[in-house]
Amino acid sequence: MKVLTIKQPWATLIMSGLKRFEFRSWKTNYRGELLIHAGKSIDKEAMKRLAIYLPENLPIGKIIGKVSMVDCILLDKNLKEELLKENPDIYKNSQIGEFAWQVENIEAFDYPIEINGKLGLWNYTVN
Repeated sequence: MKVLTIKQPWATLIMSGLKRFEFRSWKTNYRGELLIHAGKSIDKEAMKRLAIYLPENLPIGKIIGKVSMVDCILLDKNLKEELLKENPDIYKNSQIGEFAWQVENIEAFDYPIEINGKLGLWNYTVN
């Protein structure tokens, strides 16, 4: 199954349903089930700014859940404005020209899977 490693707190915000898009500089044609891996890197500025949305202890270095990757859209002015209306705290740092990876059908794992992440989309065999 495909996996995407994402810095904290962004991985947790996706799994909580507060962040519907993950932003990347590159486009993907992949659609389907996607595991979300909380990387070991932490966005410290975002952690401070978004603390009200976060639990105390965030998992790192673990696959924390599964989503459906449903679309990959070029972020333009209209979509950015729409996302800022939805939640300016979460979407304020998104950049026009990035690709917005849209996810749905969030399923957080009760028992995250400890594993090192990788760059790009990578594969993991689910037992």
